[in-house]
Amino acid sequence: MPSDACHPTVLSIHISPATRLPMRAVDSIEAEAGKGLVGDRYHGTRHRHVTVQSGTALQEAATAFGSPIPAALTRRNITLSSGEVPTVPGTRIRIGAVTLEVVRVAAPCKLLDDTIGAGAQGALRRRAGTVFRVLTSGTIAVGAGVELDLPELR
Repeated sequence: MPSDACHPTVLSIHISPATRLPMRAVDSIEAEAGKGLVGDRYHGTRHRHVTVQSGTALQEAATAFGSPIPAALTRRNITLSSGEVPTVPGTRIRIGAVTLEVVRVAAPCKLLDDTIGAGAQGALRRRAGTVFRVLTSGTIAVGAGVELDLPELR
């Protein structure tokens, strides 16, 4: 099924069991309400349960950077095929049956210049995605449909 900005899908999922360890791609992941993604380094933290970025913003960052930016190297958990990921705290999105709520904008880390290349942090500024908390449990899978900015749930 084709995806566009109005009907984004999950393009990729990446997790890491600990800080500074490489991210690994998975086809699906369990999201646990109030805890985050099972097996990820932030599972069980108070608010930073999952990070989401847009493939559209990642492509814009790659253009600004002058070279492709692999989704796994951004250290974000979920990359959407397209669309604009909400950034206003309290805004909710749905991925499959899982509801996520915006906590804050995800700022790009200085380490990106070391792992991707000099200038990556600057290219990802304002394009680095959003930090969410998990409100409802369920499975998130590559290819799952995404509903962005659910106004009825604000």
